[in-house]
This record gives sequence, structure tokens and C-alpha cells, in this order.
Amino acid sequence: MDHKINVPSDNRIFVETQAYLKLKNVLEDLKYKKGNIIHVIGTPGTGKSANIYQAIDELGLKVYNVECDLKDLSATPQEVFETIIDNTKRSLNVKEKHEVYRRLSDFDAILFADKFHDSHFLKDGVHGFSEWTLKSKRTPYFYLLCIKEYLKYKEKFKNLNIIFQTAWRLKLGDRKYDIFTDIPILSRILAKILGMIFTVVRIEYTPKETIKIVKAHLDVEEERIEKYIEVYGCRPRYILDKLKG
Repeated sequence: MDHKINVPSDNRIFVETQAYLKLKNVLEDLKYKKGNIIHVIGTPGTGKSANIYQAIDELGLKVYNVECDLKDLSATPQEVFETIIDNTKRSLNVKEKHEVYRRLSDFDAILFADKFHDSHFLKDGVHGFSEWTLKSKRTPYFYLLCIKEYLKYKEKFKNLNIIFQTAWRLKLGDRKYDIFTDIPILSRILAKILGMIFTVVRIEYTPKETIKIVKAHLDVEEERIEKYIEVYGCRPRYILDKLKG
């Protein structure tokens, strides 16, 4: 499947769904409140980032896009963490970590999405976080470092809103699976635990919504789309890629 990086201007053809309206409603609160952490989950191919960018664009949110430009896929979790911090310091033109958090508090939200997960599709010579997670067996330790950072700077985080395009991917054969949505029983348990701690919005579609999304992009018979839904589920991007050949 061809990967696509999303930015607001890419969403010229966008179909509103119930999941999108829920996400937009959640993100609208970020204009007025701080201290929110939102996880947007969804199986690969549902267009999580497309929904996020569309909502940000419609709501006019001022968002800082976090980047992860790794030079080496054999980097340790600590090195990955420090790379992200250093990238942010350079981007904001500051030297101290406390100043990073102060500057970030000027934004409506901090976004971890395509530029973080898949920066290798945007720049030559770098690796995105998703590439590293597929190679490294120490991903859980990286998340522990993030939790440690949150606890250490908890007062600073109260002045921030954070949106995560949340994916913990496993690659089996030619297909990518997400542990929060694709693994029976385990995914439901993990998503429930995540929802007990943070605000979670799941991007998912009904078959009717999936057909509507696909037809908005491609003039094709509903019967053909339905057959692909039987094989791939309600994943518009997967279906569009297969239909386009």
C-alpha cells in the first residue's frame, strides 16, 4: 500500500462521518481548556491523520507538529527521546527544556501525527518513529521514558494540550496491525485501559460510510466496494488502493 502524508490542504475531498464529528467536538474544547491529552486510535487504513488535520483546519487550531528525524534505526529508546527533544528545541529556537514547554503552551495543541510517525516519507536520510518501532524491541521502554517525563514536568503539562495519532504497529507478512484496534480481545482491553486515563477517539466507519468515502474519491459500483469491505473491513484507504490497482 502506498503511504500518504496528510496536511490540511490534502483534504479537498473529505466525507464527514460520525467518528469525525465526535473528534471535532472533542478538539473544539482545546480552544478553551488546557491539560488535555487525546489519543486518536484506529486500524491502519482508516485515515486517522486525515480526520485530525481536517478537524484542526475547520476549527482553526494553532498546532505545533512534533517531528521525529532519526538518523539511525538502531538508536536506543533514550537516544530516540533525546532526538525528539533536540528537534523541538531547534524548531522553537530555544536552548533549555523548561523554555520548550513555555513556548509550546502558546499553541492550542501539540500534535504527534504523520510528521512524527512517518517523517521518512517527508525527508531523505531520516527515519520516522514508526520505522523505529517496527525494528526495535525496546519500544515499551521508550513509553516509560515518556511517562517519567510527564511525571517530572507535570505542572508544565497542565498548560499543554496534546493530540496523539496513536498507533503501536506490528507487521505480520505484508500487513500492518495496530495493537489498540486489530487484535481480538487484547485490543479491546488496551483501548479500554487507555480510555480510563486519557480521552480516546476511535476512527471507525460503518459499511455505508465506507462506501460513501470510497465513492467520493472514485467512480465505482457499490457492489465492488462491498466485496472489498468483506476482505479488508471498513478501511477506505486500503480499498481505494486496491481499486486503483
